Amino acid sequence: MSSEVPQGSSGHIQSSVRNVLCALGFILWIVFLVPPLISWTKSYEFVQAAQYCCFAIVVPFLLVAGGSWRCLGLAPSSELRIDSDGVPVAVSKPRRIDRFAIRSSRRIGHRQVVTMVIIFVGQSIFWRSSPVVDALIRHPWLSTIESLTLILAGVFLWLDLVEASPFHPGATRPYRIGVSAISMWTVWVLAYLTAMSQDPWYRGFQHVAGQGLSPSADQQFTAGVMWFISAAAFLPVIFSNLIRWLKSEDDPDDELYRLVRRDHTRGFFGTNP
Repeated sequence: MSSEVPQGSSGHIQSSVRNVLCALGFILWIVFLVPPLISWTKSYEFVQAAQYCCFAIVVPFLLVAGGSWRCLGLAPSSELRIDSDGVPVAVSKPRRIDRFAIRSSRRIGHRQVVTMVIIFVGQSIFWRSSPVVDALIRHPWLSTIESLTLILAGVFLWLDLVEASPFHPGATRPYRIGVSAISMWTVWVLAYLTAMSQDPWYRGFQHVAGQGLSPSADQQFTAGVMWFISAAAFLPVIFSNLIRWLKSEDDPDDELYRLVRRDHTRGFFGTNP
């Protein structure tokens, strides 16, 4: 008796996994906007940090990996055909999402991914700044605006970091590695500054002596949450792209030298030939 798994069964399993990831992304999005978590974000700094990390990193990744556009009926359930250059090609009448994916995949270059990581860094600094977090504590409804801006930018960032049909990253693997590392280090630096601060960054959290977490313990938990979530999200992307790049190139050092030299002559935002 053959032990091989039919191709149809494999495709069904992949579709089921994507549906689970998509549903989990929407669930996490909602969970952090309703009680009890939205109430805890006013009392505990580490819950506030977990909310930020979910909006900026986890939920966008789950929506991209789960193909949320298919769950919402914005794209057909059938996969696009991939040509010899790794670019998606519609096998039937494509929908708007498919046409956008095909156009994006054919624009090979680094402009978009670099733009998105700059937006990610800027938003991270803004939403984790002391005045903004204190405003989120006083006005929890601002978390809805925070979630929309972070998730929207995060989705476009992850589309250039991972392969999620019908989308195909236009940036080369070295750029994906660099952008993933910059995104992760941004969160790490913010977490490090929070943990090492002698005085609490955020004045809106009310810590009562002898009850609950002390300000110092809350800061340490905050740093741990931010380090763990960002590392769990970006390190697999960094190492998977690194391994595939090393396997696919005959001489990775020569390829990296050629890439740097081309960007030096054409400018950092130049496109690949």
